Amino acid sequence: MAKRVADLVVDVLLEAGVKRIYGVSGDSLNGITDSIRTRREIEWIHVRHEEVAAFAAGAEAHLTGSLAVCAGSCGPGNLHLINGLYDCHRSRVPVLAIAAQIPSPEIGSGYFQETHPDYLFGQCSHYCELASQPAQMPRVLEIAMQTAISRRGVAVVALPGDVAMREAVRETPRVHFAEAKPKVCPSDDELNILADLLNRSERITILGGAGCAGAHDELVQLADKLQAPIVHAMRGKEFIEYDNPFDVGMTGLLGFSSGYFAMMNCDLLLMIGTDFPYQQFYPQDATIVQIDIRGEQLGRRAKLDFGFVGDTKATLQALLPKLKQNQYAAHLKRAREHYRDARKGLDDLATGELGEKLIHPQYLGRVLDQLATEDAIFTCDVGTPTIWAARYLTMNGKRRIIGSFTHGSMANAMPQAIGAQISHPGRQVISMSGDGGLAMLMGDLLTLRQHQAPVKIIVFKNQALAFVELEMKAAGILDFSTGLHNPDFTKIAEGAGILGLRAETADQVEPIIAQALNYNGPALVEVPVDRQELSMPPTITYEQAKGFGLFMLKAVLNGRADEVVDLAKVNLFR
Repeated sequence: MAKRVADLVVDVLLEAGVKRIYGVSGDSLNGITDSIRTRREIEWIHVRHEEVAAFAAGAEAHLTGSLAVCAGSCGPGNLHLINGLYDCHRSRVPVLAIAAQIPSPEIGSGYFQETHPDYLFGQCSHYCELASQPAQMPRVLEIAMQTAISRRGVAVVALPGDVAMREAVRETPRVHFAEAKPKVCPSDDELNILADLLNRSERITILGGAGCAGAHDELVQLADKLQAPIVHAMRGKEFIEYDNPFDVGMTGLLGFSSGYFAMMNCDLLLMIGTDFPYQQFYPQDATIVQIDIRGEQLGRRAKLDFGFVGDTKATLQALLPKLKQNQYAAHLKRAREHYRDARKGLDDLATGELGEKLIHPQYLGRVLDQLATEDAIFTCDVGTPTIWAARYLTMNGKRRIIGSFTHGSMANAMPQAIGAQISHPGRQVISMSGDGGLAMLMGDLLTLRQHQAPVKIIVFKNQALAFVELEMKAAGILDFSTGLHNPDFTKIAEGAGILGLRAETADQVEPIIAQALNYNGPALVEVPVDRQELSMPPTITYEQAKGFGLFMLKAVLNGRADEVVDLAKVNLFR
């Protein structure tokens, strides 16, 4: 038989090392799925919702650094990919999406399920093109893949189902993929300017992000030379926190006071590989220096005195020999002392007493950290699960953590856990799911069962969109329409063929979590945690304090004084 376009597509994916495609089958994808059916080297990971396919592919790309692929059938099928692809694109992970299209003769006629993927995916991709003729393949596909890999983001190929079934014009791939890994470093003149600036400064603080991946040792050597505390952004946690005597934690809404202190009390802030977005957490009077591989990011978050384009590892390797040893250690000492106090305060909240029915989410986070394997992969839902992951999970250089840290989408944790587990079958994968997030894409519990992916889902069940409630309270607004009337998730898990467990009291948390983690298969643990637990930011503004006071007054006047009492019980009298 002559080779079809769909067969050529699969050949090109195999040449690039792709091992699987996440998606939902549909008639416009028949050519692709039929070609996969006959191959052993690549598999079709059938999920129940295409958004899950995109999140799962993004998680695989995050963990491997290599291209991952998802697909959606024409119209609604590929539209469902969009939210997950936005997350992939904003997280800068290389993902290819195959967006099937209606029959090519019908495009432009208002045909059944007609959309225009080349427009729809424009804002969440670096490359999006329609392949309307067999002669365009494999070139369009290879350009898309190279774009996703080199620019670290999403590329989309829209492929009509009838074109996929036609005879291919070319029989083999054109490009034999070998990912380019260039080193990018500022010029010697720029490095001399940077070194002179750092050598003349005393109170230096480093803020590092995901761009520090692969440069842990160089970053620690830099901090030693500069006697600088290191604050990390959430996406930098897994790359910076471990084996780091200069670590003083995080800042921002998820962080705690020591990171904020270190940044606000420096006279020079050195930003490396981070696009930390919250302007209110930057110092106003310090000199700010930024190093980033992407020049377009320089200065877009805070006023910038010096900006340098370069990748972290190459830049620090070239910079370190030019630096003198900073003799001023007082700033680092104070920041470390502040961190010890802040860390103790957080640890004191992570307690659970025998028979105590009020389960603090901090305690659940700490138990997960203690019982998980040394190379566990964690995913966490947006909202309070991300806060507890940020504050209580310990990174060690082997563990990984994935979330929707830039796009901020609900319901990301379980779909990302699917991609993490399927692409890393020998690793322990733990999804820290909120009850709101889990309920949003709960249908893909069936995907775990169908593929026997042994993901462990830990549900922080507080019957509310808790982080949204906290934002309302801080703004002085009575929380409204945030309560969740959720089912017993353990019964839903059991109905899906998954082990379902529930911890009713604090002393049950540890043995039940251990039972789930040791179970040979997918498992869900439901843990009722206190709805009124406050996750305090590192600093409270006057407006937040005023807003919280207004909330309490409104709560009393509206007959909800019991909420105020519960808040005090949970957060003050501990």
